[in-house]
Amino acid sequence: MPAKSHSNRKHYDPRMLVEHPHAESPGTQRTVTINLSESPLSWLHARGHLTNRQMLAGETLRGDYESAALGPHITMMWENIPRSRRKRGAPTALNRTERMMQAKHRFDSALIALGPDLSDIAWRVICVGESVPIAEREMSWPVRSGKLVLKIALDRLAAFYRIPS
Repeated sequence: MPAKSHSNRKHYDPRMLVEHPHAESPGTQRTVTINLSESPLSWLHARGHLTNRQMLAGETLRGDYESAALGPHITMMWENIPRSRRKRGAPTALNRTERMMQAKHRFDSALIALGPDLSDIAWRVICVGESVPIAEREMSWPVRSGKLVLKIALDRLAAFYRIPS
C-alpha cells in the first residue's frame, strides 16, 4: 500500500496491474503481474533487451504516428475553432494541420526506410502496442523471432532518424 501524503490530493498511480496466467510447463500454473499501461517497447527496454538508442528510435516513430493522428479517434477535435473575432497576427509557427502533415510524411518515410519486411513488426509493436508474442502469432512467425527482427527494425529507424550511437 502506498504511503499517504500529507496533502489532501489523492495519489495517482499510472500503473494498471493485472494478474495473468502463465503456463511454464504442462501441469504447472503460475501467474504473472502485467502493467497494462506500459508499452511493449518500454517493457523490453526496462529489462535490458533494447539499447537507449533503439528505445529513442521507437519512441520517435511512435511520436510521429501519434502527431500525425493516424490512430483511431473517438471524438471530434475542437482545437482549430477560433476563440474570438479579433484579428490575429501572422502565425509564428506551423499550425496543427501542417504539423500533422509533417509528422505523417516522417512516419511514411520511416516505414519506407524499414521496408516491407521490418515495417509490419515495427508498426504493430511500436505504434499499436501489441506485445511481441502476439505480433509473432498474428504474422505466423516462429516463437522468439519477433524480438530479434524488432531490434533490427529499431536499429534501422535509429539510422533513419539520425540518432547518434
